[in-house]
Amino acid sequence: MADVAKVITIIGSSPESFAKAADAAVQEAAKTVRGISGAHVVSMSALVEGDRISQYRTTVDIAFAIER
Repeated sequence: MADVAKVITIIGSSPESFAKAADAAVQEAAKTVRGISGAHVVSMSALVEGDRISQYRTTVDIAFAIER
């Protein structure tokens, strides 16, 4: 990792799991951000419909090197 990195916050979601929600956040960020070097799950939440979780959500900090 470079001496300086930038961090952005992304919210990912998945109907299957928190892990897949975090992965979705990283994959979506990778479409427009180069050089992702790390991801930190800041929080997790879920949308509940009836008596079941219908959507898992993760807030993820994505770190990447600053290009010069």
